[in-house]
Parts: sequence; C-alpha cells; structure tokens
Amino acid sequence: MMNALPPLHDGHAPFTLQQLFREALYAFEEWDSELTEPIVTYEGRVIPIGFVFEAMRECTDIVPMNIVGAVTERLTKPWEGEGPLDQMTFSTAARVMRVLVRKRLLANGTVDLVAVSAHAAEDQSRD
Repeated sequence: MMNALPPLHDGHAPFTLQQLFREALYAFEEWDSELTEPIVTYEGRVIPIGFVFEAMRECTDIVPMNIVGAVTERLTKPWEGEGPLDQMTFSTAARVMRVLVRKRLLANGTVDLVAVSAHAAEDQSRD
C-alpha cells in the first residue's frame, strides 16, 4: 500500500503528497464514531489515513502554520519546536498523527481488524 503513494525525494514530499497529508488530517478531524480508519483517495486508490501519515515520517519539509495548529491542538502537552521559529516538519506532524490514529483504533478495538486487512492485502498483491 505504501508504494501506492508518491515517494519522498531527499526528504522532500511532492506537492501531491503534502495535499494528501492535509486531506488525511481533515479526515481525522471528521472521524467521529466510526470504527474503521478514515480513508482518502489518491489516483483512484483508497488509502487509510495512517498510511499517508506513515509515508510522511521522513519528510523534512516545514508544515504550514494552519496545519501545525491542527496537529498541536490534539496534544496533551505543549509543543515546542527546535527551530528558531518553532517550525514543525511534516515528519514530526506525521509521527504525532500516526500515534493519534493508532490510539483511536485501539480505543475503538479495531486495530486487529486493520492489521488483518493490511496483511490480507499484502497476500493478494503477491498472487
């Protein structure tokens, strides 16, 4: 599934992947009581938001301030950046959001279901 998304280039994400990250963040914000992980679409493919966040784990691009606010408002502790302007990278934002997705799935009791689905998808792709 990860190879369905555009790759990073020397730590930089193509604009399409940055846009997909934003869509995944919005999908997380709208995630109410459904048990399953929200999805986004990329080039006609359905992608769980956790895969988008995982794809951005190594991205060194700086996150726009409106996205920083959407990420930090979900934290239980104040966030302080290491840069001179407290800038956040997509890597940091992606790691935070990936943890939040996993926590939500664990709270809903659906983490095992998602893991089985991902494993089944890998098996099918080998056939």
